[in-house]
Amino acid sequence: MTRIMVVFGTRPEAIKLFPVIRALRAVPGITVSTCVTGQHRDLLDQVLAVAGLVPDIDLDLMEPGQSLDRLTARLLTGLGAVLDRERPDRVLVQGDTTTAFAAALAAFYRRIPVGHVEAGLRTGDLGHPWPEEGNRRMITPIADLHFAPTATAAAALHREAVVAGVHVTGNTVIDALHWTRDRLMAAPALTAALDPVIARCGGRRVILVTAHRREHAGAGLAGIAAAVMRLAARGDVAILWPAHPNPAVTTAMTAVDHPAVIRVAPLDYPSFVRALAHCHLVLTDSGGVQEEAPAFGKPVLVMRDTTERPEAVAAGTARLVGTDPDRIVAAATRVLNDEAAYAAMARAHHPFGDGRAAARIAAIVSAAHRA
Repeated sequence: MTRIMVVFGTRPEAIKLFPVIRALRAVPGITVSTCVTGQHRDLLDQVLAVAGLVPDIDLDLMEPGQSLDRLTARLLTGLGAVLDRERPDRVLVQGDTTTAFAAALAAFYRRIPVGHVEAGLRTGDLGHPWPEEGNRRMITPIADLHFAPTATAAAALHREAVVAGVHVTGNTVIDALHWTRDRLMAAPALTAALDPVIARCGGRRVILVTAHRREHAGAGLAGIAAAVMRLAARGDVAILWPAHPNPAVTTAMTAVDHPAVIRVAPLDYPSFVRALAHCHLVLTDSGGVQEEAPAFGKPVLVMRDTTERPEAVAAGTARLVGTDPDRIVAAATRVLNDEAAYAAMARAHHPFGDGRAAARIAAIVSAAHRA
């Protein structure tokens, strides 16, 4: 029996890994355990509840105001103790979080093979996104199985002389999106709490805003807030801005005070999927939203100067606009005012997969341990 341990700590990791956990548990000869670090406590718990996952191990390591070095040290020693006790045959990590990096390093110290879900994403700039770009680059030489979501990501690994163990699987976020969409069709009451929020939009076109990047703390978030205020003043849009627990985001949002701006608590994943399907335009600095929005045919203005997900930009669904309020407002105004410009971006694309990435990953992991 092959023992696989899946380690994660944040909401995006949970979203992208729950399809993998389900797929692995369906493979004969594999047992799966899950270890969560609690890096995003409340947001993580929302996804676990929706996916019906109860972690086998919960380290609950997050502390208010915790520095990255303290978090990394606590993750490394906490996860090391878990691996010493459990001795799995393989560790799976996802993406570019501090949890993913620490789990990969702890496994490496014990000569436990590492599989990296969503491998090969690169901006080429260590400062953007920060510290995620550094984390994913450091995971790469540790892992022996690299599950690249796209051919572009695989090519980035090849340029770094990583050839063995690279597999193009699609992105598991599309699997999660399909699963959640099907659940909402079967049980629309799952997102009933969003009904009054949508009612407050009053039939206006909805701009969905998400912002949380560490490197945007200060001037970047201030620029985003200023742009939101200017767009709200148009009078013909409603702006839905779910909060993020990052204190820097909370501070920036206090400067946004307009009746057209609807600030809400963090949305659970089904509610976010519904909001994404309902909105007219997306403004985001998130990586995951750049992957999800194209599947709904929603134009995305990426409030960053670089992206590790160029596929949506190449497809025409996404556009980089940075955090300067003039650039954000100009780009949003063009999409809102010009029907042809909107139509050119509002086409459903699936550059990140077909919703079967998790099954491919499970099959590859199973084959690696039969060899």
